[in-house]
Order: sequence, then C-alpha cells, then structure tokens
Amino acid sequence: MLRASLPPAVHIKRAPLHIADGRLLGGLDLSATLLAGRPVAERGLLAESDGGVLMVAMAERLPSATTVHITTAMDSGETAVERDGLSLRFPSRFGVVALDEGLEDEFAPPPLLDRLAFHIDLNDFTLLEAEEFDIDPADVIVARERLAQIRLGEKQIDAICTAALALGIVSLRAPLLTMAVARASAAFAGNATVTQDDIALAARLVMAPRALILPQADQPDQSDQPPPDNENDSSDDDSDKDLQPPEIDRALDEVILAAAQAAIPPGVLAALRVASSGRSRARSSGKAGELQKSKLRGRPTGVQRGELKSGAKLNVIETLRAAAPWQPLRRAELAKADAPTARPRVLIRKDDFRLARFKQRTETTTIFVVDASGSAALHRLAEAKGAVELLLADCYVRRDQVALIAFRGSTAELLLPPTRSLARAKRSLAGLPGSGGTPLAAGLDAAFVLADSIRRKGQTPTIILLTDGRANIARDGTAGRPRAEADALNAARQLRAVRLNAVLVDTSPRPGPSGETLAAEMGARYLPLPHADATTLSQAVLASTNPDIARAFG
Repeated sequence: MLRASLPPAVHIKRAPLHIADGRLLGGLDLSATLLAGRPVAERGLLAESDGGVLMVAMAERLPSATTVHITTAMDSGETAVERDGLSLRFPSRFGVVALDEGLEDEFAPPPLLDRLAFHIDLNDFTLLEAEEFDIDPADVIVARERLAQIRLGEKQIDAICTAALALGIVSLRAPLLTMAVARASAAFAGNATVTQDDIALAARLVMAPRALILPQADQPDQSDQPPPDNENDSSDDDSDKDLQPPEIDRALDEVILAAAQAAIPPGVLAALRVASSGRSRARSSGKAGELQKSKLRGRPTGVQRGELKSGAKLNVIETLRAAAPWQPLRRAELAKADAPTARPRVLIRKDDFRLARFKQRTETTTIFVVDASGSAALHRLAEAKGAVELLLADCYVRRDQVALIAFRGSTAELLLPPTRSLARAKRSLAGLPGSGGTPLAAGLDAAFVLADSIRRKGQTPTIILLTDGRANIARDGTAGRPRAEADALNAARQLRAVRLNAVLVDTSPRPGPSGETLAAEMGARYLPLPHADATTLSQAVLASTNPDIARAFG
C-alpha cells in the first residue's frame, strides 16, 4: 500500500539487520579507488534513501550503533562520514518504517520509537480491510506542494502540548509529530489552514499509542463559591480575565483529549508502560549469558588494528580499505628510492592490518536453591515447587542449563547437577520432601561453590533462592537462630563479593525484614510474594531476571 501510494520518484530502500557502518554511512569505494589510484567516495544507504523511505527490518534487534546512525540522520537531515581518510556530508532526509517482530519482552530501541509518528499494531487489521484504502499518488504530490504554506496557530500549539502532558507524554517529539501530522492532514484534505478535525485526527494517530496515563477528571465546578470581598475592583477582575485562557482553548484541549482517549484500546496502557521502557541493551540475565570478546568465533562486531599473531583473523577488505588512501604517497616513495620496476599493485604495510573482532554469549546456568525445611513445607513449598517447574520449562525453551539445590535439616544437597534434561529436573523436584530445620548458610555456601565451578567453565550462573529467610541452623549444624542468621548473612556477603546475579523470592506468608536484609547482603533482587501462586512466582522471577520487564513492573 505504501509503495503504491507514493509518487513514482520516491524510492524505498531496505536496511538489513546487521548492515556494516561503511554500507550504511558511505565512505571509500574500494574497487574504484584501487582502479583510479586515488580516493573515490561512495554514498551509503542513508544517503541513497534521501527523499524516499528507509525500511528497517527486525527493529527490535537493531544494534545500538546502527540505531545511533539512523536517528542522527533523522534529526539532522544529513549523513556525516569521517572515515577512511574522508570527511564528507550527504543529504539524508527520509521517512522510516520500522518493523518490530519481537516477542513480549523485545522492543524496538526507544530513541527510534520516539522519532516515529505512528505506532501501528498490524494484528488488528486484515489484508482485506487494508485493501479497501486506495490513495492516488497524484493527490500526494499536490498535498506536498500545499504543505509548505500551512501553519498552526499559537492556541493550537498550546492545546496540543497541554493534551500531551495530560496523557503522561513527556517527550517533546510527540507534540512536534502531532503538529506535523495535523499539517499533513490539512494539506491532504485541501484545507488552507489546520482545522479542529485535523488536530483530533493527529491526536488519535500520534498521541493515543504513546499515552501512559488516562486524563484526570475535570475539577469540580467552583461557580457556587462566594465572590471576592472587593467586588468593586474592576482592574483586578480585568487582569484575572487576561490570565485565564479563552473558552475556545479549553474546548480544543477537551477535543484533543477526547480524540486520543477514544483511540486507546482497552487494557493497552499496561502494555504501553512496558513498551515505553524499551529494550535495554544490557545483558538480559537468564535469557543469555554474558558477552565475551573472542578472536576466533562468535558474531562479528567490527575490526581493529593489530598484528597477525595468536590466530587472529585478517579482514582483507578492511585492510585494503585502510591502505587505499595511501597508495599515491607510497608509490611516490618507491619512485624516489629507485625501487625495482616490478611493483605490487597495492602496497600494504603493517599499520594497514585490520583484524576481525567477534563477540559470543556464554551459556547460562540457572541454579535453583529451594528451602525444603519444615517451615517452608508448612507455608509455601508446594507453590515453590510449581514455580520452579514453570521456570524449568522456560529455561528448557532457551536451552539453558539448570541445577537444583535443596537445604533442610542440617545440610544442603545438590539434587540435580547442571543439565538440560527437563524430565530429570522435574523428577528430582517432585521427590523433594519438606522437614527439619533451615540451614540457610549451608544452602548459600552450596550455591556459591556450584556457581564458582560454573563460572570457571566460562558459563554464566544465575541463582534463584526460594526461602522464607528464617535461618535456625548454623554452618556447623548446631541449632540457634542468632548464630544461624549471622552465618547466613556472611554467606550472602560472599555471593555479593563475586557479583553473582541472584534473585531472592520470599515465600513467607508474612514477609519481614529478614528476607529483605538477606537479599540486600546478597546483592539480589528481592521479591516479597506473600499471596502468590506458582504462576505468579514464575512470572515475577522472570521479570526480575529480565531488565526490561523489571522496569515495567517497577
């Protein structure tokens, strides 16, 4: 539909997910430079999209560097090239269509979303419904010519900004985009000025998908209150009237808010709060392991200058690109030195070597540490087992390894070494009885030893501790709450010292300060869930191990 609606001169370019900076921004045309013997520049994809539309596929996985380049060009309208010995600027004014194909916890980068006027969920439409719309490209050309003469009044601008604040929209780009859409609507409708209907349409299209709060109800009428004591002071009355906004402004504010509120689907505010947090570029704990640099394998992440040693991989293209600008100077040096007549076509030196860089994610192992003492069995052991089973299934889907440690009586036991076998993990969990004291320190020590061995293998451990936090068995197996609690805190500090990612789920029916203090000493996320079932426990733990969902849940 978009391609058919645009004028023939407008082109649509497609940006691959992992496009290289050289292809995106432009730079040195390697083949032309080597043939001509002098630097020859080429335009990148952003410059080629000037005057057209750039289609960004899989925007939820867009690398941060690519996001910065695209958003910078959108803001400035040009692409700056400072690489390969070149300093160039190309005009780059284009529209962007970003396709977000992510799952529930994957979102397009917030800087890109903030610059896109329309956020459209295609799941709400069918192909037959879309085919009902037919736009003539000739009408688009006429509207573009008319757009430059259309402006908004100050009262209309004030009303749009007021409505944005009422909807909880803090970004200044949303009102600016709303104004741009209102002007475009007026131009397309053939109007000489922006009307109330144009602003209402823009509010539905731009503001409604960005709304984070519902507008507050109107204040109660103050007309019944007694008049001021000094009724004869007409000058004060006139000044107050000047400070009050005209009635038409308040009416326009209400129209904009009503239009935006009517376009917000039921129950979408919660999803919008999650989406507004965006997709963090930080590591998603539990979903993938830590990033590690590698010289031999992994995902390519650019090049660096270096020497050919230790099995490093030479990037031939980038090496030639680095050497190309220096060819005339090097040939002149050879001519002065009376070098032999047989000369290589390309003169390469050590400084030109560019080595490929890679990053790979380590494997993640989730360690479940379950309190199987008598108090836990009395309170929440059954629900904890159900939550662990749901989390085990989630780990299985991600191909993570899982391990299970249970502590009760006077010791902690490794019931399940790290494994990917979901059936084996469930069998070990189902046969876990609940009885005896709470040797919390022993459970934390066992988790520390196992996490340390996992980390030594190059993997990323994550600890999920399910307990009520009420330790009564010390490290040496003796009973006594004060000493047991002190040992538990010392064991918790040991975990924090090595910076292990951890979550403490307080399964006590009445969470107290003991669980929160223990989580603070561990450096873990604290989840007090006194009235949660297995599903709620599972969702809360997944939210805590995922930074994006954690911000959404507060």
